[in-house]
Parts: sequence; C-alpha cells; structure tokens
Amino acid sequence: MVLSAKIFEIKQQTSFDEIATKLRDFRVVEHQKHGDVDFELVTDVSRLDLRNGMLFGLFSRDKVIYVNQRGEVKPVLKTIQATVFFHNQNNKTYLTVVQNKHFANYVASILSHHLFLNYRSIVEARIPSENLQKYHEANPEATKVIFFDSLDYPGVDKVALYGPSLISTGKYEEYLAHGKIWYLVFSVKGSNAVLGVTRNCVVVSFSRMSEAQFIEYVVANVFPLMS
Repeated sequence: MVLSAKIFEIKQQTSFDEIATKLRDFRVVEHQKHGDVDFELVTDVSRLDLRNGMLFGLFSRDKVIYVNQRGEVKPVLKTIQATVFFHNQNNKTYLTVVQNKHFANYVASILSHHLFLNYRSIVEARIPSENLQKYHEANPEATKVIFFDSLDYPGVDKVALYGPSLISTGKYEEYLAHGKIWYLVFSVKGSNAVLGVTRNCVVVSFSRMSEAQFIEYVVANVFPLMS
C-alpha cells in the first residue's frame, strides 16, 4: 500500500489542549437521498490521543459512491479515513494528514474552519529549497531522484536527474544555477525505506512499511528540513 502525507503549518497560536477540546466536539452530519435510499453522512474526528509529544486523531468522512452489484449500479456508503497528528517544532505547530494530497488539503481546510473559524489559519508548510540542497549534498549517495523547478530556461518548467552520481554529473550544478530543487527522492539512513518529499511538504513512501513506521520517518527526516 502506497503511503502519503502532507504537512501544514498552523499560523494561529494554540495548544494541544485547545485543539483536543475543540476536536472532541467536531461532528458534521449531512443527509443525502440517492434513489430510494436515505444516507446519513458523517464527518468527524475520533481516537484523540496524546503520545510521544504529539496529538493524534482519526479524521473520517463519509461519501456515497456507486458500485456494480451483479449488473445493477447501486449507491453505497464509503468512509474515507486519515490519521492526523499535531506536532510542535521550533515554536511552530504543524498538522500532518496521512492521506493523498487532495484529501489532505480538504482535511486542513475543514479543520482550519472548525478550530479557528476561518480558512487561513492552516496553510501549506514549506521546505526551503536550500535545505533540500543541503540534505542531498550531505549524503548524495542516498539520493535517487531530483526534480528542479523555477527554471529560467525558456519553455521548460521542470527537469529531473536520476541515478547515484547526481552530484558529480555537472548537470546538477547547471540545473541548480538555473532553478531550485522542488522534489527529492532519497533512502532513509539506516533503513531500506525510500521517501519522496516536495517543497510544499507532500511526502510519499516508495517502500513497504507500516503507517507507524512512515510517521516515524516523516518526523525524523522531513520535519527538520522545514527549519
């Protein structure tokens, strides 16, 4: 199973206690009728738990999908879930949503409105391109892929370098002089895990691992890049 996550920064001053108190009351119920069937769709956060200095929860959202049941298309209820956790680092509070980036954006928007009554208090976290550069150059053998963007080449949006000799090809220095590192794929030190991370903090695992391991790698390897 492919694991992915996106990290957001909370711009408003808050605490884990305040967040937990507000999320315990978070439950949105919507009623939809599909044909002759009435559906109750629930969006909520459950399983709040403070552990390892982080506040964890499970965000759930119901939706109606149509499936083929022996030649007949019928509506059924599907629940999409995502582990979410709040983490403090360098006097900042971050929200991480363990799901694909589109659902993660939805979760961040909903939680921003519920926690702070606006859609501007939870925003995309950012990794400075120079931090990705330093991370690669400190251990170039671990890098699998680098994508560059913000290029000043006419008509070129992104370029990529692959292979173990990225830093010694000459192309690395050339592309760095004309653009910024947007995406890095690397091996996690001391493991067989391979992660990909973008400057706007989308993280993807390219290795088989549990969600708990994935979260551990994200906290240990990606969070330091944001400082």
